[in-house]
Amino acid sequence: MSMPDQNIEIDCSIVIPVFCNELNIEPTFGKINDVVIKKNPHLKFEVIFVDDGSYDNSLTKLLELKQANSSLVKVIKLTRNFGQVSAIYAGYSRAKGKCIVNISADLQDSPELINEMLKYHYEEHFPIVICTRSDREESFARRTTSKLFYSVMRKLSFSNMPSGGFDFLLIENKVKSLLLSNMEANAFWQGQILWTGYAVKFIPYTRQKRELGESKWTFSKKMKYLIDGVLGYSFLPIRIMSILGLLISLSGFIYSIFIVIAKITGNVPFQGWAPLMIIVLLLSGFQMLMLGIIGEYLWRTLDEVRRRQAYVIENIYD
Repeated sequence: MSMPDQNIEIDCSIVIPVFCNELNIEPTFGKINDVVIKKNPHLKFEVIFVDDGSYDNSLTKLLELKQANSSLVKVIKLTRNFGQVSAIYAGYSRAKGKCIVNISADLQDSPELINEMLKYHYEEHFPIVICTRSDREESFARRTTSKLFYSVMRKLSFSNMPSGGFDFLLIENKVKSLLLSNMEANAFWQGQILWTGYAVKFIPYTRQKRELGESKWTFSKKMKYLIDGVLGYSFLPIRIMSILGLLISLSGFIYSIFIVIAKITGNVPFQGWAPLMIIVLLLSGFQMLMLGIIGEYLWRTLDEVRRRQAYVIENIYD
């Protein structure tokens, strides 16, 4: 592993997380090189690919790309799959640019938009420029789940969350430093970007259909990420539990008075095993649900206290 020239000043680092995306690596880099790097000869770029534990030929493709573009491309290999957010932060930690752009390696986000982001950053001095998805050329199921996901986030955690969400953006170096200093064990990355409070420029665009390969962003990963976002930035679940507890207690008190009156008057409507089981099952269900929510908060607290690294770098090809 050769040491980089520390005297070279980088204007923009482009961070690209890769997980089992061998078919898109060369087309993605080629497009970025043609429509961004060559179009901005006055800027110095570096392109950082982060192999997030791929089990296909992604690393081989990345090293071939690195060999052909040794002064431009850097490859970071993680020991295993830590997730997209951890891979992004691994790229941030090694990025030397005055600003950092991150983009997916599947060409669903048009690299041409990077030119607009650079313009808003360097000419209008926005510390954060976000390309937000106004529409998607994807299946009905993906559009629906995405809309539902970000609607929940807008309601519960971030009122300024774009309705289409985002993961294609530019941040300047001071924002990157803040994010790295506040890394969380179960980070909701988009929320951390908006949480900083810096001025944001939003650029709407249509997310394109994926042409090569299959997405590894599964429904279970989406659900886990949704829970991270809600529990990491909202106390609403705890407040709902408190309100439900109060309502159930009040209902129980009123119902107990009703039972006493019914017993005195000899007009008991239900007797025996069935009504008891209904009450027990309903209350037990509420209790288990509430314990589950508390458990999610406690687990995240434990994960935070452990201070484990969000990723482990096996090698840097620089």
